[in-house]
Amino acid sequence: MQLEIFTTGGTIDKVYFDAKSTFEVGEPQIVEVLREANLNLDYRVVSLMRKDSLQMDDADRALIRQAAQDATAGHIVITHGTDTMIATARALSGLPGKTIVLTGAMQPARFRSTDAVFNIASAMMAAQILPEGVFIAMNGRIFDPFRTRKNVELNRFEDC
Repeated sequence: MQLEIFTTGGTIDKVYFDAKSTFEVGEPQIVEVLREANLNLDYRVVSLMRKDSLQMDDADRALIRQAAQDATAGHIVITHGTDTMIATARALSGLPGKTIVLTGAMQPARFRSTDAVFNIASAMMAAQILPEGVFIAMNGRIFDPFRTRKNVELNRFEDC
């Protein structure tokens, strides 16, 4: 089974430069996370963009949808910023023959204390075992993008 991974930016790839939170979206961190995991899985990583998800628009979502539609693999993981992840997941619904799982992080993957590694692992497993459709893997759970919300106050995703 081949797994295709698309990176779009977001907190998972952020690089902070000072205590005042000046940042830029850096190189996709999933490459290093997967290298360290010593996977026995056929996967390919494609960087689609490097954006904070608050800067994404409908044209970006159309590009992500086209990439997923054109993917040769039927199993896809997308790293994405958490602020608009649900909107992008909803925009990806209805692609036949695809299992798509979006994930991200509340803390950058470069940080010592991060949820990125766990979320990536969850998304990788979910993409392999879930049925066709679009899902979100965050906070140790798999969510339906049409029945979830990001709780900013508690810094987590939850059912709504």
